[in-house]
Amino acid sequence: MSARPQLPGDPSDLRLRISYDDELWDTPQADTMERWSVTVLHRRRVHDGDRGSAATCSCAAVDCPSCTVEDAVVGSMTFYRVHLDRGRNAYWAMEEEGEDLFEIAQVLLDPATGSFASEVSERLEYVGSGLLIMDRVTLDPAWRGHGLAAVLGCEVIHRLMIGCRAVACSPGVTDLSSQRLTDRSEWDRVNAKIAQGWESLGFRPYRDNVYLLSPTSQDLEEQRSVLRGRLAALGASWRAGASRGAAPL
Repeated sequence: MSARPQLPGDPSDLRLRISYDDELWDTPQADTMERWSVTVLHRRRVHDGDRGSAATCSCAAVDCPSCTVEDAVVGSMTFYRVHLDRGRNAYWAMEEEGEDLFEIAQVLLDPATGSFASEVSERLEYVGSGLLIMDRVTLDPAWRGHGLAAVLGCEVIHRLMIGCRAVACSPGVTDLSSQRLTDRSEWDRVNAKIAQGWESLGFRPYRDNVYLLSPTSQDLEEQRSVLRGRLAALGASWRAGASRGAAPL
């Protein structure tokens, strides 16, 4: 088995920028659908501007006057908060927003009312009326393979799920640029690994590759602590490697 590639920087210096652009459109669609954008940033030091990026811990002096700090974009996520109790029928609002969202709507919502279908509603505790959808999670290739997507996705879910009765996703490959995924067995393996990562947070398969997570799930809270510990361990390992000269500058 080949070793996992070395991370390009200290994962402890990853940051999330969560934003929602309100275009002030007074329309039923805007009242129903909220698109939340998440930028994954890596905070790093650049020494003299001509030596390339260097990890925070690799500079000889923490207060080096030749160092500047910058945030490099290393990934992105897209979430939707869907309000089932205001604006237009959420089923058709999701259909208008995009094919991927409509596929989820067809599984979870009643087209006549825009509310959760009765069989879905029976599975969910009533802790809110909204639906949070994890639509896209992407990391730059150099940051993959270490479980960071689950770490970061968990944090975003924790912040956006308030007022929602369910969190949904349809796990699978979204970056189709990798040539190695032309093989069907490799495609299936990667998709299964992605699904396994989201299942670790408490997502459970419902139907047609739609996974559901209850905001009240104890798995989510427990895994958040576990994943934060994993992130700290990854950071400590990276810094140990950097001190031995193993981490790339």
